[in-house]
Amino acid sequence: MPVTLSVIKHKMDDHIGQHVQVTSQIGRRKTTKRQGILRETFPAIFVVELDPGKASFERVSYSYTDILTKNIEVDFDNAKAM
Repeated sequence: MPVTLSVIKHKMDDHIGQHVQVTSQIGRRKTTKRQGILRETFPAIFVVELDPGKASFERVSYSYTDILTKNIEVDFDNAKAM
């Protein structure tokens, strides 16, 4: 079954308030990992509140399209989710 943006959003809605690790592609063979709590989901984006002291900013937002195109990988509580 092909994954659509609405399916991705509904899966993210099920994990609001849970700890999440987002691995994003930032260039050629370079990735960055951010950890925090999934706080909110909106029609086009979701917001992750980052763990204090590990980043210079408090929140970061990502698009569901980033998951669909595999620009980011989302893991919930050490279990691969998306």
